[in-house]
Amino acid sequence: MKDLGYIRTACAVPVIKAGDCAANADAVLSLCEKAYEKQVSIVVFPELCVTGYTCGDLFFQRTLQKAAAAAVDKIREWSEGRAMLIVVGAPVAVGSGLYNCAVALSDGEILGIVPKTYVPDNQEYYEKRWFRSAGQLRATDISCFGAAVPVGTDLLFRHEGWEDVLVGIEICEDLWAPVPPSCRQAVEGATIIVNPSASNEVIGKSAYRAALVRQQSARLNAGYLYCSCGYGESTTDLVFGGDALICERGSELARSRRFRTEGQLVVADLDMEAIVHDRQLQTSFGDSADILGDGGFMECFFNAQDAQDCLREVNPQPFVPADISRRNERCEEIFNIQTMALGSRVAHIGDPAMVVGISGGLDSTLALLVCVNVCDQFGIDRKRIHAVTMPGFGTTDRTYDNAVSLIHSLGATFHEISIKDAATRHLEDIGHDLNVHDVTYENAQARERTQILMDLANRLNGLVIGTGDLSELALGWATYNGDHMSMYGVNGGIPKTLVRYLVRYVADENPDAAIRRILYDVLDTPVSPELLPPDASGKIAQKTEDLVGPYELHDFFMYHVLRNGYRPDKIYYLSRRAFGGAYDDATLYKWLRNFYWRFFTQQFKRSCLPDGPKVGTVSLSPRGDWRMPSDARVEEWMRVLDRIRPAGA
Repeated sequence: MKDLGYIRTACAVPVIKAGDCAANADAVLSLCEKAYEKQVSIVVFPELCVTGYTCGDLFFQRTLQKAAAAAVDKIREWSEGRAMLIVVGAPVAVGSGLYNCAVALSDGEILGIVPKTYVPDNQEYYEKRWFRSAGQLRATDISCFGAAVPVGTDLLFRHEGWEDVLVGIEICEDLWAPVPPSCRQAVEGATIIVNPSASNEVIGKSAYRAALVRQQSARLNAGYLYCSCGYGESTTDLVFGGDALICERGSELARSRRFRTEGQLVVADLDMEAIVHDRQLQTSFGDSADILGDGGFMECFFNAQDAQDCLREVNPQPFVPADISRRNERCEEIFNIQTMALGSRVAHIGDPAMVVGISGGLDSTLALLVCVNVCDQFGIDRKRIHAVTMPGFGTTDRTYDNAVSLIHSLGATFHEISIKDAATRHLEDIGHDLNVHDVTYENAQARERTQILMDLANRLNGLVIGTGDLSELALGWATYNGDHMSMYGVNGGIPKTLVRYLVRYVADENPDAAIRRILYDVLDTPVSPELLPPDASGKIAQKTEDLVGPYELHDFFMYHVLRNGYRPDKIYYLSRRAFGGAYDDATLYKWLRNFYWRFFTQQFKRSCLPDGPKVGTVSLSPRGDWRMPSDARVEEWMRVLDRIRPAGA
């Protein structure tokens, strides 16, 4: 997995016995064994897990302190010959003070000891009664089992063979402070933060705690492992639920089940390539390093095993939430973004007519629905929408009827302007045989339609509303200066897979049964530009996905190319995991190769796009998210694909 940028991590919640360090060491080692068997590279345990967090004044007992040291040594001995970073919580005496510490061990060595910075002393917490803050620490190393071990908050733990893996440690309350230590650790290079914690359960705290962890992982563009103590801690006054979660860049990857009476191991693979990509992309992260970073951190090195498989689930539709309620929320938000964007442009221009070509397909249907919503939200008569159907050589009865019915049902001004005669005359004028159904035959129709819309907009003092979507822009599946052009493109930030759900969302929410019926039939119609004549039965003969490939694959490829900057071999690997049951390897490879070729060669179309709203994290606006030379070469990416070509491809 290292070659693909993944590292396996885990949070381990043992069942402990407060004050029984020998038993606690055994509980820790039991979960260490399981973690190692699962090829985990980094495992974190709860705060003060070798003693128990709830020992109270027993922390001052030399018997407990020595037993805790013996427990740590037992874990150290077990780790010898095992490549895995283990972080456990233990009280550590340094000079005349006692500190609440995270001890980092690997391969028979104690690599470093990190004390807690923010020691709480309020409400149910009395830690200052026993422990000093890291700010009071003056020593930089202590003697542990005959060896000098670095101690302090300025320690980071680096993977010996992987420069992207650098681990920082903070402890429980440190995360809740106004400026957590992890902020400085991250700007000094830490890509993974681990947090041994002891956070008790009260009503509502779990949700707040999870939000805090997610937000910190997002703010730092990092992986974050948070592991709190659970069953076995004293319930004299508090209950600890064993909450453990692993987050990455604001998303929760895995979480324990709280209030369990057995030990738990929560495992997730962190994507180091994605973390580094986002840090390189985000200029404010680099500025933070310049402002806050002052060096002075010591790096302690560890090695770790490389997992042989990937545990992460791969979403085949990264743009579309699987949960229906979340999907509907997203559709509502996107529809509102489109509406406010177009409404603002219309108001700025001075209430122009909205001119939109309606084909009976998904994209133009969505654009029309946005225009209607603009009218309703901004108090504009729907007759200000001039919806134009332009039958051509490939128009079928099904799409024509849906276009006409939808325009009338929504109360827009209806126009029907056939392009057949004009396109025929134009093809004759340039000496093109009407029986040759090539790209000239197709593009002449697309440009004729755009000319009609532009000229009609001029006559009506109107604005041509573009219908093309993000997937078509990525593939260059548009006629240059044809459907490629408009005066404002409302769909340009929305991938095809999401367009479908947006139309379905509007259909489901519409109270008019007739409109719902039309929209559902549009959803069931094959995607097609309808530029070639229908088949013998009058049905659509030219299906886009037969020509350029399935949109669900291209949207998957586009997301990982643009959002994460992944390499072709990684995207191919992920596509096999996501679509293995639906497409064979040769098919996935074919369309991935096709995506890269089209993406590079069609940049010139994206370099001159009309204005339009960004709606998600992936956008191809030449003014915003994507700047690329139109003559950039694709060879480096193709060479990677050449090396992984599957049999039969």
